[in-house]
Amino acid sequence: MFSIKEIASVTLTLFAVIDIIGSIPIIINLRKREGRIESEKATIISGILMIAFLFLGQSILKLFGIDFESFAMAGAIIIFLIGLEMILGKDFFHTDPDAKSGSIVPLAFPLIVGAGTMTTLLSLRAAYSLPNVLVGIVLNLVFVYIVLKSSSWIEAKLGKGGADVLRKVFGVILLAIAIKLFKTNL
Repeated sequence: MFSIKEIASVTLTLFAVIDIIGSIPIIINLRKREGRIESEKATIISGILMIAFLFLGQSILKLFGIDFESFAMAGAIIIFLIGLEMILGKDFFHTDPDAKSGSIVPLAFPLIVGAGTMTTLLSLRAAYSLPNVLVGIVLNLVFVYIVLKSSSWIEAKLGKGGADVLRKVFGVILLAIAIKLFKTNL
């Protein structure tokens, strides 16, 4: 049932896709604009969105007549593009970090739980057992909460160069995961 290897793989995949470390500059700008980040609210809403899509996403696919393997392959392509985005520093998926809506939009959605995260969740569900995916979600939410709570401290310690290095490392990991998901669902 529970597999440390699967949990680690799911956790790292979601960590790379959510890219909360790479989002620190956006989080800092949002905190400056809004005055504060509602860490608890953003984390809870993100968790609800991820778990709801994990369970309802497949039904939504059936509604549109899309098989899971096709969606998983599409997810692999999106994960691949996100990895390229992280490595090359180019934006393929645009979000509006200047939207005046606070901790829910754009923070919880689409920054934490965007199209990439949703697609990744369904792809992970195709490749790993559900309990392991749920544990991976919870571990990521804990990390997201910690990052949101300590964004000013992280900004001071990490610096721009450190955040860039982390982003590129996780970009390479995402590329490898995307290729694995693509090969698995051929």
